[in-house]
Amino acid sequence: MATFNNRIRQIGLLVILAGLALLLLLELYVFIPGFLGALTLYILSREWYFALTVRKSWNKSATALLFMFAFLVGIGLPVSFAIHLISSQVNVLFDNSEQVIVVFKSVSAQIKVWTGQDVFTDENLREIQKVVTNFLPSLLNSSAAVVGNLLMILFLFFFMLTNGIAMERKVAGIIPLKDENVHILAVETKNMVRANAFGIPLISIIQGLFAIFGYWIFGIRDYMLWGFMTALFAFFPVVGTAFIWIPLIIFLYSSGNSGQAIGLAVYSLVVTGNVDYLARVTLLQKIGNVHPVVAVLGLIVGLNLFGFWGFIFGPLLISYFVLLAKIYANEFGELRH
Repeated sequence: MATFNNRIRQIGLLVILAGLALLLLLELYVFIPGFLGALTLYILSREWYFALTVRKSWNKSATALLFMFAFLVGIGLPVSFAIHLISSQVNVLFDNSEQVIVVFKSVSAQIKVWTGQDVFTDENLREIQKVVTNFLPSLLNSSAAVVGNLLMILFLFFFMLTNGIAMERKVAGIIPLKDENVHILAVETKNMVRANAFGIPLISIIQGLFAIFGYWIFGIRDYMLWGFMTALFAFFPVVGTAFIWIPLIIFLYSSGNSGQAIGLAVYSLVVTGNVDYLARVTLLQKIGNVHPVVAVLGLIVGLNLFGFWGFIFGPLLISYFVLLAKIYANEFGELRH
């Protein structure tokens, strides 16, 4: 009887815990990217931090502040460059909106010749203008969310570092697995986070550089801007960069530069498109033994679930699924005998 009552109490407590966890998740959902960002930074920097604070006896709080400053510099410089590069071009577009509409109509006319479909009708162009008009308010709202998550990253990152050893012990004690499997899970997490945090941005930079070279060769104006946009879209697997270079090819062709358009098409298909595959096969497998299939499918899943940080935690989810299946077989396989 006592055992039955204890089981009822256990189930009741688990239900309460699950309900509270769901409530907290719903209320703090907007800050999930901040938590994931802090966790990423902690995994990437924990060994360096422990080397300084444990082996060399540096002050924990001061060292954590130093790491936070390094993170802000490392993120701030690329972001400020991107904002300067894009904002200058956005101002040009707003100042020359009539010319932009002429370009849209020229591209639409060329697509209509090829497919018979009029893509940019007057109604579509009016919708585009509405989207552009509403872009700034939505940008301000998203910027506020980004700033909030950045502050959350810094807040959590500081306490993760200063309480890292105790935090890891508690997490390891909560996980209901054998010690050897907890160790495997920790190693897999570290390898996947490192591979995706370093590998995928590096792949995007490589694609962007190759794209810049191609745009420069074939006479694309503002080739630096379009190369930067290509690098951003390279985060999206398979057809990401095509969202940039296909419209550029159509624009060149519709402007009468058919030779340059054909050259850019061949270059983009053969070079820019294949750099992504080659880099994923070599870099991700070398850094963290990440299979390209896991990387691509993980990005598709992760970007929908976690936004920006999905490029790290999407592949990690798929790896966890495979790994936990192996751990399950290891933990409970003997029960079948």
